[in-house]
Amino acid sequence: MLSGKQKRYLRKEAHNHKAILQVGKGGVNENLVKQVNDALEAREIIKVSILQNNFDDNDQTASELAEGADAHIVQIIGNTVILYKESSENKQIELPE
Repeated sequence: MLSGKQKRYLRKEAHNHKAILQVGKGGVNENLVKQVNDALEAREIIKVSILQNNFDDNDQTASELAEGADAHIVQIIGNTVILYKESSENKQIELPE
C-alpha cells in the first residue's frame, strides 16, 4: 500500500507523461492487462485513458487493471488513471519513505 507522501511523489512524476494505453468499449480484457503489465515493467508508472465509449465505472475499470497487473492506483482523475508497479528488472523510481 502506498502512503500519501509516496502518492504525491508519483503524481508529480507522472505529471508530464502522456496516456499510453486506452480502455475502449470492450472494457478490461486479458490482452489489455498484459499490455499494462508489460508497460509497467518497462516504465514503472503509466497513464491509462478511459474512452467515453466505455460505459463501465472508472473506479471499477481502474481496480480491474490494477488487480490484473498487480499494481497500485496512484490517482483517478476524470477519465485518466495513473498506475504504479515497481519494476523487477528496470528500477527507475526511488520512492520516499
